[in-house]
Amino acid sequence: MRICEIFKSLQGEGRNQGKPCIFIRLTGCNLNCAWCDTPYAREEGKEVEIDAVLDYAWRLTGNHFCITGGEPLLQAAELLALIRRLHMAGKTVEIETNGTIDFRPFQRFASICMDVKCPSSGEKSDLTLLEYIRSEDSVKFVVEDETDCAYAQKILSRFPVRGEVFLSPVEGSDIAAIAEYIIAHNIPARFQLQLHKCIGVK
Repeated sequence: MRICEIFKSLQGEGRNQGKPCIFIRLTGCNLNCAWCDTPYAREEGKEVEIDAVLDYAWRLTGNHFCITGGEPLLQAAELLALIRRLHMAGKTVEIETNGTIDFRPFQRFASICMDVKCPSSGEKSDLTLLEYIRSEDSVKFVVEDETDCAYAQKILSRFPVRGEVFLSPVEGSDIAAIAEYIIAHNIPARFQLQLHKCIGVK
Protein backbone atom coordinates (compact mmCIF):
# COMPACT_ATOMS: atom_id res chain seq x y z
CA MET A 1 0.00 0.00 0.00
CA ARG A 2 1.13 3.56 -0.58
CA ILE A 3 2.03 5.24 2.72
CA CYS A 4 2.68 8.94 3.21
CA GLU A 5 3.74 8.84 6.86
CA ILE A 6 3.34 7.00 10.16
CA PHE A 7 3.75 8.83 13.45
CA LYS A 8 2.54 8.97 17.04
CA SER A 9 0.95 12.06 18.57
CA LEU A 10 -2.19 13.18 20.37
CA GLN A 11 -5.45 12.84 18.49
CA GLY A 12 -6.23 16.46 17.72
CA GLU A 13 -9.92 16.16 16.95
CA GLY A 14 -13.01 14.01 17.10
CA ARG A 15 -14.31 11.62 19.71
CA ASN A 16 -10.81 10.64 20.86
CA GLN A 17 -9.40 14.15 21.04
CA GLY A 18 -6.47 14.39 23.45
CA LYS A 19 -5.68 10.67 23.51
CA PRO A 20 -2.32 9.23 22.37
CA CYS A 21 -2.76 7.93 18.85
CA ILE A 22 -0.74 6.28 16.09
CA PHE A 23 -1.50 7.88 12.73
CA ILE A 24 -1.12 6.01 9.46
CA ARG A 25 -1.50 8.50 6.63
CA LEU A 26 -2.16 6.99 3.21
CA THR A 27 -1.16 8.68 -0.02
CA GLY A 28 -3.68 9.85 -2.60
CA CYS A 29 -6.90 11.86 -2.65
CA ASN A 30 -9.82 12.25 -5.03
CA LEU A 31 -10.64 15.80 -3.90
CA ASN A 32 -8.81 19.13 -3.89
CA CYS A 33 -10.21 21.07 -0.94
CA ALA A 34 -9.38 24.78 -0.91
CA TRP A 35 -8.14 24.77 2.68
CA CYS A 36 -6.49 21.31 2.77
CA ASP A 37 -3.86 21.22 5.54
CA THR A 38 -2.11 18.08 4.26
CA PRO A 39 -1.64 18.71 0.51
CA TYR A 40 1.57 16.67 0.57
CA ALA A 41 -0.53 13.55 1.14
CA ARG A 42 -1.86 13.77 -2.41
CA GLU A 43 1.43 12.66 -3.97
CA GLU A 44 4.18 12.02 -1.41
CA GLY A 45 4.84 8.55 -0.05
CA LYS A 46 6.13 5.13 -0.97
CA GLU A 47 4.89 1.59 -1.42
CA VAL A 48 5.13 -0.37 1.83
CA GLU A 49 4.03 -3.93 2.55
CA ILE A 50 1.36 -4.28 5.24
CA ASP A 51 3.69 -6.37 7.41
CA ALA A 52 6.25 -3.56 7.32
CA VAL A 53 3.59 -0.98 8.19
CA LEU A 54 2.57 -3.02 11.21
CA ASP A 55 6.15 -3.74 12.29
CA TYR A 56 6.83 -0.01 12.43
CA ALA A 57 3.50 0.77 14.10
CA TRP A 58 4.04 -1.83 16.84
CA ARG A 59 7.35 -0.16 17.72
CA LEU A 60 5.52 3.10 18.36
CA THR A 61 3.45 1.33 21.05
CA GLY A 62 -0.17 2.34 21.34
CA ASN A 63 -3.72 1.07 21.34
CA HIS A 64 -5.51 3.69 19.27
CA PHE A 65 -4.94 4.01 15.52
CA CYS A 66 -6.18 6.64 13.11
CA ILE A 67 -6.06 5.87 9.39
CA THR A 68 -6.14 9.12 7.45
CA GLY A 69 -4.99 10.71 4.22
CA GLY A 70 -5.50 11.92 1.65
CA GLU A 71 -8.45 9.63 1.20
CA PRO A 72 -7.60 6.21 2.65
CA LEU A 73 -10.60 4.44 1.11
CA LEU A 74 -8.99 4.81 -2.32
CA GLN A 75 -6.75 1.89 -1.30
CA ALA A 76 -9.71 -0.24 -0.31
CA ALA A 77 -8.30 -3.77 -0.50
CA GLU A 78 -5.07 -2.93 1.30
CA LEU A 79 -6.88 -0.80 3.87
CA LEU A 80 -9.32 -3.57 4.68
CA ALA A 81 -6.46 -6.02 5.20
CA LEU A 82 -4.64 -3.53 7.43
CA ILE A 83 -7.55 -2.69 9.71
CA ARG A 84 -8.52 -6.35 9.99
CA ARG A 85 -5.02 -7.05 11.35
CA LEU A 86 -5.24 -4.13 13.76
CA HIS A 87 -8.68 -5.24 14.93
CA MET A 88 -7.47 -8.80 15.50
CA ALA A 89 -4.64 -7.39 17.63
CA GLY A 90 -7.19 -5.68 19.87
CA LYS A 91 -6.48 -2.16 18.67
CA THR A 92 -9.07 0.60 18.34
CA VAL A 93 -9.18 1.94 14.79
CA GLU A 94 -10.73 5.08 13.34
CA ILE A 95 -10.82 5.92 9.63
CA GLU A 96 -11.06 9.54 8.50
CA THR A 97 -12.81 9.79 5.13
CA ASN A 98 -14.09 12.59 2.92
CA GLY A 99 -17.51 11.03 2.40
CA THR A 100 -17.22 10.29 -1.31
CA ILE A 101 -16.68 6.51 -1.08
CA ASP A 102 -18.92 3.91 0.56
CA PHE A 103 -17.34 3.12 3.94
CA ARG A 104 -19.69 0.32 4.99
CA PRO A 105 -17.23 -2.52 4.20
CA PHE A 106 -14.83 -1.07 6.78
CA GLN A 107 -17.24 -0.56 9.67
CA ARG A 108 -16.84 -4.10 10.97
CA PHE A 109 -13.27 -3.30 11.98
CA ALA A 110 -13.20 0.47 12.51
CA SER A 111 -15.20 3.53 13.43
CA ILE A 112 -15.71 6.14 10.74
CA CYS A 113 -15.25 9.90 10.85
CA MET A 114 -16.99 11.33 7.77
CA ASP A 115 -15.81 14.81 6.80
CA VAL A 116 -18.79 16.45 5.10
CA LYS A 117 -17.49 19.03 2.65
CA CYS A 118 -18.91 22.54 3.04
CA PRO A 119 -19.14 25.23 0.32
CA SER A 120 -15.80 26.85 1.22
CA SER A 121 -13.98 23.62 0.40
CA GLY A 122 -15.02 23.76 -3.24
CA GLU A 123 -15.91 20.05 -3.05
CA LYS A 124 -18.93 17.87 -2.24
CA SER A 125 -19.48 14.70 -0.22
CA ASP A 126 -22.03 11.98 -0.91
CA LEU A 127 -24.65 12.95 1.65
CA THR A 128 -26.54 9.67 1.23
CA LEU A 129 -23.70 8.03 3.19
CA LEU A 130 -24.85 9.85 6.34
CA GLU A 131 -27.57 7.22 6.65
CA TYR A 132 -24.90 4.64 7.49
CA ILE A 133 -23.22 6.58 10.30
CA ARG A 134 -23.62 4.58 13.53
CA SER A 135 -23.54 5.77 17.14
CA GLU A 136 -19.85 4.84 17.36
CA ASP A 137 -19.03 6.87 14.23
CA SER A 138 -18.80 10.64 13.85
CA VAL A 139 -19.33 13.43 11.34
CA LYS A 140 -17.19 16.52 10.92
CA PHE A 141 -17.94 19.78 9.14
CA VAL A 142 -14.87 21.96 8.54
CA VAL A 143 -16.35 25.47 8.51
CA GLU A 144 -14.83 28.76 7.39
CA ASP A 145 -17.71 31.18 7.88
CA GLU A 146 -21.41 31.55 8.57
CA THR A 147 -22.26 30.22 5.10
CA ASP A 148 -20.58 26.94 5.97
CA CYS A 149 -22.29 26.87 9.36
CA ALA A 150 -25.68 27.41 7.73
CA TYR A 151 -24.91 24.61 5.28
CA ALA A 152 -24.05 22.25 8.15
CA GLN A 153 -27.25 23.23 9.92
CA LYS A 154 -29.30 22.49 6.79
CA ILE A 155 -27.65 19.11 6.29
CA LEU A 156 -28.21 18.10 9.91
CA SER A 157 -31.90 19.02 9.64
CA ARG A 158 -32.27 16.87 6.50
CA PHE A 159 -30.15 13.92 7.60
CA PRO A 160 -30.49 12.99 11.30
CA VAL A 161 -27.05 11.68 12.28
CA ARG A 162 -26.73 8.94 14.90
CA GLY A 163 -23.05 9.57 15.61
CA GLU A 164 -21.45 12.57 17.24
CA VAL A 165 -21.19 15.73 15.12
CA PHE A 166 -18.35 18.26 15.19
CA LEU A 167 -17.97 21.72 13.67
CA SER A 168 -14.29 22.50 13.22
CA PRO A 169 -13.19 26.00 12.12
CA VAL A 170 -10.73 26.34 9.26
CA GLU A 171 -7.34 27.53 10.50
CA GLY A 172 -7.29 31.33 10.36
CA SER A 173 -11.07 31.76 10.33
CA ASP A 174 -13.05 33.83 12.84
CA ILE A 175 -13.53 31.14 15.47
CA ALA A 176 -15.49 33.42 17.82
CA ALA A 177 -18.02 34.22 15.08
CA ILE A 178 -18.39 30.53 14.30
CA ALA A 179 -18.92 29.73 17.98
CA GLU A 180 -21.52 32.48 18.26
CA TYR A 181 -23.36 31.14 15.23
CA ILE A 182 -23.51 27.66 16.73
CA ILE A 183 -24.87 29.09 19.98
CA ALA A 184 -27.40 31.41 18.33
CA HIS A 185 -28.78 28.73 16.03
CA ASN A 186 -28.61 25.79 18.45
CA ILE A 187 -26.73 23.65 15.96
CA PRO A 188 -26.68 20.08 17.34
CA ALA A 189 -22.92 19.72 17.17
CA ARG A 190 -19.78 20.16 19.23
CA PHE A 191 -17.54 23.14 18.49
CA GLN A 192 -14.03 21.79 18.05
CA LEU A 193 -10.59 23.33 17.69
CA GLN A 194 -7.74 21.20 16.35
CA LEU A 195 -5.87 20.45 19.57
CA HIS A 196 -2.60 19.42 17.93
CA LYS A 197 -2.32 22.80 16.23
CA CYS A 198 -3.15 24.65 19.45
CA ILE A 199 -0.30 22.99 21.34
CA GLY A 200 2.14 22.79 18.44
CA VAL A 201 2.50 19.05 17.90
CA LYS A 202 2.17 17.08 14.68
